[in-house]
Amino acid sequence: MEHFSSPKTLLIMAGGLGSRYKGLKQVDGITSNGATVLEFSMYDALAVGFNKIVIIINSHLPASYLARLTDIATRKKFELHLVSQSIDKLIPEEYSFLLQERKKPWGTAHAILCAKETIQEPFVVINADDYYGKQAFIEMADCIANGHIQQNQFAMVAYPVSATLSENGAVSRGICTLSNEGFLQQVIERTKIAREGKDIVFIEKGKKEIIASDALVSMNFWGFHPTVFEDLEKAFNAFLQSVPEPTLEIYIPTEVQHLIDSKSVKVKVLHTSDRWHGITYPEDKAQLVEFISECIENQLYPSNLWE
Repeated sequence: MEHFSSPKTLLIMAGGLGSRYKGLKQVDGITSNGATVLEFSMYDALAVGFNKIVIIINSHLPASYLARLTDIATRKKFELHLVSQSIDKLIPEEYSFLLQERKKPWGTAHAILCAKETIQEPFVVINADDYYGKQAFIEMADCIANGHIQQNQFAMVAYPVSATLSENGAVSRGICTLSNEGFLQQVIERTKIAREGKDIVFIEKGKKEIIASDALVSMNFWGFHPTVFEDLEKAFNAFLQSVPEPTLEIYIPTEVQHLIDSKSVKVKVLHTSDRWHGITYPEDKAQLVEFISECIENQLYPSNLWE
C-alpha cells in the first residue's frame, strides 16, 4: 500500500488536436468568466483531496491560458505541472525517420507516457474536454485512499451508455464487459452509436444492432499505479517498431486490454450515475453551457470557480 502522504495526483490529457470540432476544445470557455471543462474537473478533484495536477499540453495551447492555469494553482495552493506532448518526445534516434511525415500527436498512451518523470505515485487520468461529474472523482479518490490501486490492479470509472450520447450526431464508445467480481474483461470500440426512437443502436458491418441503455462504457477515466509507465514504454516501442502509418495512434484502452489479456493486471470497474457531458460536435457546446449554468444555479458550483 502506498504511503498515505503521497500526493493525490490527477493527470489531464489536453494535448490532442480534435478533428470534428473547430478550434481547441481544451481552452474553449463555457462560462461567462472563461472557465473551461478541464477547470470543472480540477475543481471536483481538488474538492475530494487531490493536490497535484499534471496537464499534458501541446504547442497550440495559448500562453495566456497556461498562465491562467498557473495563476489558479498559485491561488488555490496545489502542485501544477504542465508537460508538453511534442511529437518528437520519447522517440529513440533509430525511429526519428517516422517524424518526417508525422503531423499529429501519437495518441493517449503516448500522452500518459510523457508524464513518467513527473509522477511516482498512483494517479488518475482523464480527458481535458470531458465533463465527468462529481461522483467519479469521489469513487476514484476512495479507491486510491483504500489502497486499491496497486502494481497488478488498476481502476476505471464506467458510465451507462445512455448517459454519454450526443443529440447532434453519432458517437464512438468503448463498450465494457465485466466479470462477476466487477473487474473489466473487455472493452470493444463501437462506432456510430445513436438514439433511434426508444432504442440505442450502433452500426456493425453495415448492420444496425441494438445496445442496452445500461451497457457500461469507458470514457477514459482511469486509476493507474506508476508501474503503468513501464508497460506503456514497452508498448510504445513495439508500436514504433511496427513502423506505423503517419496518422496511426496508440490508445490507452488498447494497451490496458493487452495487460488484462496477458493477466498482468486486473481493472476494478467503479460506477457513476452522473451524466457525462462532452463536445464531440460544435453544436454540443450550447447544451454543455446550459448544463453548467443549471449546476451553478443549483449551487453545485460557484459562479466563479476560483474566487
